Amino acid sequence: MRILIEEYQYPATVVENIIVGLTNLRNIKGMVSVNHVGYYYNPQLNNSEGDMVFILPKVLLEERVVDGKKKDLLFGKYNPEEVINLSEQQVLEKEEYDFIYKLSVWIYRAIVVFRDSHPNSDVVQQQLVQFMSSGRLQECNTYLDILLALQRFNRDNKDFFFFVLRNIHSGYNKINWTRTISHSQAMVQDGTPVYLNPINKKRQVNFDEELLVIFFSILEYIHRHYGFPVSIPVNYDLITGARFEVLLKGQGRTRLLKIRHKYFSDKALYLWELCFAFFDQSRRVKVEVNEREYVLVKNFNIVFEAIIDELIGTDRNKLPPRLADQSDGKTVDHLWVDSILMPTNEESAVYYIGDSKYYKHSTPVGENSISKQFTYARNVIQWSFDALSGDTKCEDEEYKIRLRDDRTEGYNVIPNFFISARVDFEQLDYNDDALRLHDGMNLHESSQFSDRLFDRDTLLLSHYDVNFLFVLAMYARNNAGNKLAWKTEVRKRFRERVQHILEEKYTFFALKGYDADDSEQYITTHFQELLGKLYRTPDAKNVYTLAVEKKDGNDSTLMDELRRHFYISKCGLDDNPQEKIESQMQKQGSMPVGKCVVVDDNNCDQTAEEIRRVGKYAIGLGDSPGSLALAEGFVSARYLVLHKLRDPIVFRLKQGPKLITKDQIGDIPYKMRESSVFILFEIDSEEPDIANRISQHSLTHPPEGYTVRQSYVTNINRMMQV
Repeated sequence: MRILIEEYQYPATVVENIIVGLTNLRNIKGMVSVNHVGYYYNPQLNNSEGDMVFILPKVLLEERVVDGKKKDLLFGKYNPEEVINLSEQQVLEKEEYDFIYKLSVWIYRAIVVFRDSHPNSDVVQQQLVQFMSSGRLQECNTYLDILLALQRFNRDNKDFFFFVLRNIHSGYNKINWTRTISHSQAMVQDGTPVYLNPINKKRQVNFDEELLVIFFSILEYIHRHYGFPVSIPVNYDLITGARFEVLLKGQGRTRLLKIRHKYFSDKALYLWELCFAFFDQSRRVKVEVNEREYVLVKNFNIVFEAIIDELIGTDRNKLPPRLADQSDGKTVDHLWVDSILMPTNEESAVYYIGDSKYYKHSTPVGENSISKQFTYARNVIQWSFDALSGDTKCEDEEYKIRLRDDRTEGYNVIPNFFISARVDFEQLDYNDDALRLHDGMNLHESSQFSDRLFDRDTLLLSHYDVNFLFVLAMYARNNAGNKLAWKTEVRKRFRERVQHILEEKYTFFALKGYDADDSEQYITTHFQELLGKLYRTPDAKNVYTLAVEKKDGNDSTLMDELRRHFYISKCGLDDNPQEKIESQMQKQGSMPVGKCVVVDDNNCDQTAEEIRRVGKYAIGLGDSPGSLALAEGFVSARYLVLHKLRDPIVFRLKQGPKLITKDQIGDIPYKMRESSVFILFEIDSEEPDIANRISQHSLTHPPEGYTVRQSYVTNINRMMQV
């Protein structure tokens, strides 16, 4: 078998005899590359018998620096020119040799599945090369040749199987009267002897039947393992599962050697040769060939995109027009709807946008690809608005997704990512289903404003790798149940990986107002400060999600201010926000809400005693800014806070303070003796619990524009130690 690698630049003189007849070649300064993946038969190799040429996918190449120059190497360590003739190369380790030897099977199966599911695609080139029957066996040296020969024998020799079965079972269960009469005692009934234990013709071990069981067990294995379509015409108890694994580990070869000399017909001998070649994994075996097939794919990236779309993406036929095939001519590779990334109490959905990248190892994603991927997301956002407004026809409610929260004007985060093929050269494992972050630059960002995750112009693009061998084998097996189970699992993993990326960049909090009216008013008043940071999921009526970029140190000034109006709990993207908020509410206790009048009084203990006695308190109005603010806010004040820069005393006020003159003061304790007009507050109760929670910092740091000696109106929440 000869080995070439897709898009690798070979010296023309090295491969000119191998690539005879191939089209779509690129010749640059005496170098030739082949833009195909697959295999073909070249009759000009190996003298008269020809040889198979297998073109490996370029994901097996990795760029390394050799002698100061960058060079693409097979498995990241071998010069591709050194392994062109696989049977004569001396550099590959046994595991790598065996890997290449069997990889042709997976490539063949993937191409066949793609061809059958995309009958109108012109990227697959397939042809049968006819041989004149010469009455002799042709030599092959690939595992794929052996499997195809086994299939061909099953397809072409139905008569042979039934002939063997008829001979094996002829006369079986027929009574041997001679042995029955001589070895059994008869009973006479009505003058007729009756034998209770007649002796049948005994069945001996039949080696033809044992060979057929082994053969059909092999067919069942290649059907389950590789996905080859197989029809088994007889109902044998086949060797499967762990029992067959024992055969693969050497017992199959041993058993076939023991029964080798039991066969005399040409058909049986040839069948034995095929079964032995399968277990021996012979590098060369004589097979009966009167035709050879070649299967090639030009632009294998199209096949890889189909693999990812089949295993991860959405059935394109179900998507509304212009959602995946966008109006500006761009086409999204992979698009589906799944749960949003934000914490939510109910199932809410968002679009997931993916783009498959079939690159060599270490090949970076170009700026054009990044720009296009951001454009895909912008187009999807606009399409969603149009669908909800009726400007775009969409009858499927699954795709009518509201991305914008009208209250906060925040936009839901759309997961957007690249999916690359990767091969772990240290393991070469078809069962590794891991989803990994791409090496190097794995997060790209497009934004107009910093620290605004929930902004329409903030788009994040992550990059992940899937094991090329795993997805190739999954696609090649073409098992609908397995593919559906993997699709469900891998979408869940994509969601988790994107959540992890977000949590590395942002800290997320759940917020719920102490008082609904107060918190809503705060959001309205501080709209510009919160724009792009705050988002409310569709199911959450009073719980908000806050995202603060970590590089800003969680914006302590903003957080301190929010704590005056909201219960706040750090909330991961997988946490239940309602549970987090309820836990925080239990921890903090109920929070007082409303406005309070703050009064600095050096004799506040004595004043408090008087307030307790008469149940009233008055504040004189002067011409200062603080007095004017009092006049504007006193009507809605619900608390009175007396302090002397420490040890505050808090009274709850009855509704409806009123204005009185100095002549009406009497024995009512009051502030600002020189005033002629006073605000009169009636006391409802004293609140020592609230007083204990007022922070010392708030007493010594009044709102902007006031001094600690002035009286002022503020929100009681601002005074609290949170």
